[in-house]
Amino acid sequence: MTDPIALSGAPGSPYTRKMLAVLRYRRIPYRFLLPSSPLLRDLPRPKVQLLPTFYLPDEAGELQAVTDSTPLIRRFERDYEGRSLIPSDPALAFLNELIEDYADEWLTKAMFHYRWAYAPDIAKAAAILPCWRGFSVPDTDLAQAGAAFSERQIGRLRYVGSNPVTGPVIEASYRRFLAAFEDHLRRYPYLMGQRPGSCDFAVFGQLTQLAEFDPTPAALALEIAPRVTAWVGMMEDPSGLEPAEGDWLAMDALPQTLTALLAEIGRVYPPVMLANAAAVAAGAGEVTAQVDGQVWTQQPFPYQAKCLGWLRQSRDALTPGARAQVDGVLAPAGLSGLFA
Repeated sequence: MTDPIALSGAPGSPYTRKMLAVLRYRRIPYRFLLPSSPLLRDLPRPKVQLLPTFYLPDEAGELQAVTDSTPLIRRFERDYEGRSLIPSDPALAFLNELIEDYADEWLTKAMFHYRWAYAPDIAKAAAILPCWRGFSVPDTDLAQAGAAFSERQIGRLRYVGSNPVTGPVIEASYRRFLAAFEDHLRRYPYLMGQRPGSCDFAVFGQLTQLAEFDPTPAALALEIAPRVTAWVGMMEDPSGLEPAEGDWLAMDALPQTLTALLAEIGRVYPPVMLANAAAVAAGAGEVTAQVDGQVWTQQPFPYQAKCLGWLRQSRDALTPGARAQVDGVLAPAGLSGLFA
């Protein structure tokens, strides 16, 4: 593909920011359309309205609206050469995929929770987010749009599991993640070593909101992890980085800072993902799990059950040697249960 890729999205979408940074790093030409762009009227609509939406040709050359960031990154790996986001070591590539999924499916719980659980964060989101759909309108229209959007999003907290019981669990996990990532950044500029993997961009996407936009988690990030706050700004446009093959972490010498991050993932991520997959398979109306000694409840999320299935397929596809390497890392981190 030689023409600039068209995509639509908004600065308040962590997945939009994830993919824009990916395109910049990969040096893939693109044109970015805000939701207010009249050009969107002539483009296909996705089956599910999610941001970002990419407009890409299918096998017949017809434009299709595509929305899932992780498969899109893999598609671009096939379509564009160089500056890969996937480690060449299959075992390390699997850990990269696992951390990417954690960011997309767990760290986003913190993003959604903080934005819609605290009054200052609600007020900022209600005032700013509607503007990205067009701010050349009367004040009353913006205020009404902000109030309606806030009401709808607060009502959706049940989908990510945010409630008075689980809120402290989400917040404690966010604090621990910040501390662990800050420790990693003392030695390495990226999660995957001296160059970023797709997991770096997934974490970055969520942190554009948590560490930059929403006041409550941003204040925590500045207090706990100033390197993380600085890293988010640096990751916005890494197009000037010149990566080398030797910049990836060595699978046989993973730093303690990365295994500590994996241990935090193993502490919170498996029980919810497993309980959600079981609830989806059983057609249950509620997910119930134990996380950090607290009862966790949320509505079933079929997409996250698919994510767990894809992770299992990726592990199964590894050679026996690479799988043994991966399992040797997963077990002490408390992540083996995801693949039992």
